[in-house]
Amino acid sequence: MVKLIEKGVYFKDGKLIRAKTPDLTAKKGTMAYKILSAHNHSGDDKKLNIKFDEITSHDITYVGIIQTAKASGLEKFPIPYTLTNCHNSLCAVGGTINEDDHVFGLSATKKYGGAFVPPHLAVIHQYMREMRAYCGSMILGSDSHTRYGALGTMAVGEGGPELVKQLLGRTYDLDMPEIVAVNLKGRLRKGVGPHDVALALVKATFKSGFVKNRVLEFVGNGIKTLSMDFRNGIDVMTTETTCLSSIWVTDQKTQKYYEQHGRVGAYKEMNPENGAYYDRGIVIDLSKIEPMIALPFHPSNAYTIKDFLSRPYELLKQAEEAGAKLLPQGKGEFKLTDKIKDGKVYVEQGVIAGCAGGMYENIAEASEILGETPINNNDFTLDVYPSSQPVYKGLVDGGYVGKLMQNGAVIKTAFCGPCFGAGDVPQNNGLSIRHTTRNFESREGSKPANGQLSAVALMDARSIAATAKNGGAITSAMELEYSNKIKKYRFDTKIYRARVFNAVGNANDKENLVYGPNIADWPKMEGLKDNLLLKVVSVLNDPVTTTDELIPSGETSSYRSNPLKLAEFALSRKDPEYVGRAKAVRDGGFPLELGFDQSKTSYGSVVCSIKPGDGSAREQAASCQRVLGGVANVAKEYATKRYRSNLINWGMLPFLSDNNDFNVGDYIYVENVKDGVLSGAKEVKAKVIGKNSRDITLKIDALTDAEKQIIVKGCLINYYKG
Repeated sequence: MVKLIEKGVYFKDGKLIRAKTPDLTAKKGTMAYKILSAHNHSGDDKKLNIKFDEITSHDITYVGIIQTAKASGLEKFPIPYTLTNCHNSLCAVGGTINEDDHVFGLSATKKYGGAFVPPHLAVIHQYMREMRAYCGSMILGSDSHTRYGALGTMAVGEGGPELVKQLLGRTYDLDMPEIVAVNLKGRLRKGVGPHDVALALVKATFKSGFVKNRVLEFVGNGIKTLSMDFRNGIDVMTTETTCLSSIWVTDQKTQKYYEQHGRVGAYKEMNPENGAYYDRGIVIDLSKIEPMIALPFHPSNAYTIKDFLSRPYELLKQAEEAGAKLLPQGKGEFKLTDKIKDGKVYVEQGVIAGCAGGMYENIAEASEILGETPINNNDFTLDVYPSSQPVYKGLVDGGYVGKLMQNGAVIKTAFCGPCFGAGDVPQNNGLSIRHTTRNFESREGSKPANGQLSAVALMDARSIAATAKNGGAITSAMELEYSNKIKKYRFDTKIYRARVFNAVGNANDKENLVYGPNIADWPKMEGLKDNLLLKVVSVLNDPVTTTDELIPSGETSSYRSNPLKLAEFALSRKDPEYVGRAKAVRDGGFPLELGFDQSKTSYGSVVCSIKPGDGSAREQAASCQRVLGGVANVAKEYATKRYRSNLINWGMLPFLSDNNDFNVGDYIYVENVKDGVLSGAKEVKAKVIGKNSRDITLKIDALTDAEKQIIVKGCLINYYKG
């Protein structure tokens, strides 16, 4: 289904041709290179200083971003900034605090000149597709699934501090990334959806890091066979490959999409030059893609449904064993193999939602598959969340909502909760199948520390509907006869005109920000002294540590406007003792008995791990450590650029170590660390003091001049204050 080409390739006459030698001149013929160069302000295409055309955030992230920018001197939004409300929109946790954040967001758009999309109107990425993306542009979002490549927009998901930089007229700095051609060929079979293509791509690329921090450029004749909903559905999932961004060729279907949404001028034809050079290549034969299922606990843990159903006990047992490791010893158990009954695998819940699943065609075709069959199994539920009110209305007008409701499906409003654990939490030991973006451990809302654990498997909406039709028994949509001809979607522009507040370019400094009682300023953070003393407060030996494990999603999201309260949840599902240990370091005073000069030595805690930072762009995975007194991470590698950037922007040193042989309670002393950072040292000598005292070498990947200063100053806020 998916073929990887590790060495350089040319895209010529619709085919990928292996290159004998790299041709960097021909690389300039790629769409990605042209867009990046057009947005670069460094004068050097090898070292990029990018200024984005627009930025966007949702209600988990925008309060912290605006508070940080305000503390750094923000006067008005210099570029269009869209605030959406699709994560904390239930307003069900912590009293008034969620709606207080929304009121703050609206007041900020009035004061600084932005756009505000009220709760339940649209999920962030659907609104940006419909109303803000345009060909050749670049958009930065404080959400990891910021991907609008299918619409000719290079979009990047990053932590909040990177958006702060854009608000303050600064740049997003990186080396020119490698560009990977993704050649789509063939035609999908009926019953196969965009999630099936995406999961096949993620499975092929994630574990090896084949496209990590690279740009995916989608080309090939197979693209013309895909609708825009299909393209968007594949594109949004490229985040799970750990790529930096994506871009697709544009064509008449792209043009019609923009026309349909009242934005004719947003379109232009985009293609790579014939013979453009790419650093790597991927070939996806759409005709060979089958319905897929990604088992717990990662989108890359994917199999064809056919393969899964041929050996369900073996594969569910593996997931069961992985889940059991999450539970504290003696507290609860995790069971999945009991889903197998009479040769079938039954699940308790199906969900079609969000920026990946909640699009018009996914839901309409799911309705056609379900047909006139009611969901008669009371042990199975089907919930559907259209991705925007215009999509919802289109489904109502087409008769699809009525048909789904008559068959027992529950239709809800635009909300991202099922993707990050704030909606439709299954029962303990439950298994939910979802057309959403992620199925990380505890992502669906479970609390292993309390002995509560459930799980999610990812599937396309079509096979979820087939499963619903089959009474909750996992079923491939390719097994059913149905009509995949759906009614044409008509976008209603009046919906957004009636509700979206748009003051882009019209700041009013007389407006006041409206603060609720939970919205708090960032605590003071100290700069880096000459030397550094670290105390190890957590050692994580999992192959990968996700941002969900560093700071859980779900109900904790409501506290993200209050740094001190949110920090109480840090690592709570992975290392429940972490917060107490970190506070003891922060509040316990300098360990003078070690004999180091306190006046010249910064002291704080450190988390040591193998590969932290996979998943969400949320800056709080780093800022919560900082609030608790963290001053560094030590890792064998960092899973994503954005997590490493988050550490740096919060004044934390991103150390690298070949080994993770540290113990909780160890001290790590780094002499002359400040000089090392400022001089661009790639390595620093350190001493471990503890059970196994020894000398070690810590590595630091290259830092930009600005990043050096941010670390030395103590955080981004201090850096901009001067």
